[in-house]
Amino acid sequence: MATPTSQPRAVVIGAGFVGTSIALQLQRRGWQVTLMDKTGPAGGASFGNAGVLQKEAVAPYAFPRALSRILDIVLRRGIAIRYHPTALPGFAEALFRFWRNSAPAAHAGSTRAYSTLITQALVTHAEQIDWAGESAANLIRRDGWFDLYRSDAGLAAGLAAARRNQEGYGVSFGHLDGDAVAALEPNLTERFRGALHWNDTWTVRDPGKLNEAYADAFVAAGGTMLKAQLARLERRADMWEIRDPSGAVVANAPQAVLATGAWSGTLTRQLGYRIPFFVKRGYHRHFQPCPDKPLNNWIADLETGFLLAPMQRGIRLTTGAEVGRIDAPKTPIQITRAEEIARAMFPLGARVEDDPWMGGRPCVSDMLPVIGPAGRDDGLWFAFGHGHQGLTMGAATGRLVAEMMSGKTPFVDPAPFLPTRFASP
Repeated sequence: MATPTSQPRAVVIGAGFVGTSIALQLQRRGWQVTLMDKTGPAGGASFGNAGVLQKEAVAPYAFPRALSRILDIVLRRGIAIRYHPTALPGFAEALFRFWRNSAPAAHAGSTRAYSTLITQALVTHAEQIDWAGESAANLIRRDGWFDLYRSDAGLAAGLAAARRNQEGYGVSFGHLDGDAVAALEPNLTERFRGALHWNDTWTVRDPGKLNEAYADAFVAAGGTMLKAQLARLERRADMWEIRDPSGAVVANAPQAVLATGAWSGTLTRQLGYRIPFFVKRGYHRHFQPCPDKPLNNWIADLETGFLLAPMQRGIRLTTGAEVGRIDAPKTPIQITRAEEIARAMFPLGARVEDDPWMGGRPCVSDMLPVIGPAGRDDGLWFAFGHGHQGLTMGAATGRLVAEMMSGKTPFVDPAPFLPTRFASP
């Protein structure tokens, strides 16, 4: 075994699912790694997501193309998508490119690339769950989740998309009629037209704890976990130096990986990179389950724009997308309206938290994550921009980055994800 002084060294900035997986995968390949985060593991969206490892999500979320849907967004009707008008000037270019890249031909190309990581999601998570042991394995359910439909038109569109993805990418699903939905969740108080059962997907009873289990496995195997805030990242000689707000160097290494989620747009601009980046914020709140009326499964009402999940902390209600600056104050309109609709369809108990949680989804205008060497700066790597799928893609991204950094043949073609696909400043 190599001595510590001969080991390659790296610092990974950001301890969500992506950064923690990179640190864990590098460590397994003989690297000496420092994993750094201002709050510790799972401090951002990795804590607050819907807890679904979406093997079926081979197509990235696209900007709606139908005029009626665009008008709904502009006029802020409904709760699936909302926006902060004051944030639009800063995101205008990225959002325009997002809309343009959502055209059918461009979106099909993005899907072909995106699916290569998604289809490896469960394989690489299974590997990391094995490394983390029972603390991770006990959080996983392997019986899928359900997308419920209120309208015949919505169900027909969902079925058509599912069949296309089944034919093109081997996605597995089941179709339930209204009676089967009622039998599946007998405590629903509304009648649905049907549902899709994504039966190859796994769910997580507490995503934050799964992230922590991965971080614990990393530390137990000799990794260094550093709780510190990044104020400045500088290259000096052959080292990357990470400075905190006081100016002190808190870590250094020849290789540095930015896996900073929703904060990545700000940090890469400071380093001189122009990546068309924007943030979709999301909210969650937990509710006490009614003892005699349990929620049995992860169920989504995506026509409306929310999901209910029976998690360890209670029934988690998660919202759709809110386009806004990550550091702007909360505007919990979506979560409030989603709660009203959810209570009409299912008996929720009292709120567990008075204040809803909010986090940011890091999004790139071509809907593909940014993964690989930064391009201009030696020893600098990017791994962010996974949108709604940081949990799902985290482990596969970790393996991909670790293989590239170690000079191995990547198990997935990294070309579509490379930062150099964007023009240099």
